[in-house]
Amino acid sequence: MDVHEVIERVLARVKPGEGERKLVDSITRELIKIAEEEIEEFGLDVRPVLVGSIAKDTYLSGDHDVDLFLAFPIDVPLKEVREEGFRLARMIGERLEGYEIGYAEHPYVRARYRGFHVDIVPCYDVKDWREVRTAVDRSILHTRWVIENLGGRNDEVRLLKRFFKGLRAYGSEAYVRGFSGYLAEILVIHYGSFLDVLEKADLMLKQKIIDPARWLRREPEIAMKTVGREIKEDNPLIVLDPVDPRRNVAANLSWERFALFYFGAMRFLKSPSEEFFFPRTAVGDYRAELRRKGTHLVTLLFDPPGLVDDVLLPQIEKSARGIARALELEGFTVLGFDYGGDYIFIEVGELSRPAVRVKRGPHFFTEMGRRFYEKNERTWVEGKDLIAEKPQEPYIVDVIEEILERGNVALGKNVREAIRRADILVDFVPRRLEESAYLFLSREQFRV
Repeated sequence: MDVHEVIERVLARVKPGEGERKLVDSITRELIKIAEEEIEEFGLDVRPVLVGSIAKDTYLSGDHDVDLFLAFPIDVPLKEVREEGFRLARMIGERLEGYEIGYAEHPYVRARYRGFHVDIVPCYDVKDWREVRTAVDRSILHTRWVIENLGGRNDEVRLLKRFFKGLRAYGSEAYVRGFSGYLAEILVIHYGSFLDVLEKADLMLKQKIIDPARWLRREPEIAMKTVGREIKEDNPLIVLDPVDPRRNVAANLSWERFALFYFGAMRFLKSPSEEFFFPRTAVGDYRAELRRKGTHLVTLLFDPPGLVDDVLLPQIEKSARGIARALELEGFTVLGFDYGGDYIFIEVGELSRPAVRVKRGPHFFTEMGRRFYEKNERTWVEGKDLIAEKPQEPYIVDVIEEILERGNVALGKNVREAIRRADILVDFVPRRLEESAYLFLSREQFRV
């Protein structure tokens, strides 16, 4: 199939139709009106602002997350923005169809309204990067910059977003570490079109630095500091935020997700197909994968604390890495690990080890040798060295419990206690995790 024919067919599926547009416009107007009424009721000097893909008209058909920001004047103290902004957000949420509280840099409200997800977030009404005081303040600047620079290429962004989704490389969240929607918009603006972005995949990696706003000329000292920091972090891309030279828009992008895009672009340009945008769901049996590989799956299930994913998941990743490393030091063969919001997977080569280990000690005729001899029950001599036989837990579950109890393993501080109380399963997962276990064991999620 010709590449342009593929693009036309994909656009027909991802571009919102007239009826959908009218619905989105109607609901966003209603939300703004509700916000304005509550602001007036509170007597606050706050401006309700739509940001994100709906505000920029780069949203995909059926993807209706609304980002409603409550913009306070920059001279309002931060404590007041957090407290009054959160109180206002909750009052707006109470007029919708149920809400819950989310926690990031400061609390915000996640609500539902007529089938739409609505995030209500207090922020500062900033005019440029020098006024930014919280992480969310840039969203207003991002929205404005994209609207001013997109130049009618909205559908090109939609194609790129859907392409990233099809490759499992979309989303900058901690559990994905892929391309964000804002990064997709920047790439289209910078390179020109969906196909241009794909054709520049190799150049992108070699060039490393993308600077759409020319910060390296306008603010060289600040921009170079950002570049230096990101090079040290060994990130695949450095995309200087067009609205803030201190920030790399691609900071969360992992090498694995960039590789999915790199090879996906190569394959698509060679053999265009709708399947790149709408792949078949990977179906497989994790038990069959274990039999095929002759390995074992250890799963830790725990009740996580109530933190947003961007705070919670890095701590779970640290914990998973720490446990995997500790098992390697205990003599087990660790083939990999994965994690989610309430679980850790560790693939190992064996479930048991010998019930004893042999420890080589000092020369038998030294003071240290005498202490070694007195401390150990079963000892013998090899040449000058004392050797001891030390008992150890043979079964991996007992070893993990011992590791966690001893506390000599790196765990995320907010999940430490939850993981220590985890249930440990071997070669079995609950039904809800079967697909995740298959994707992990097959490495399907990063297959190129």
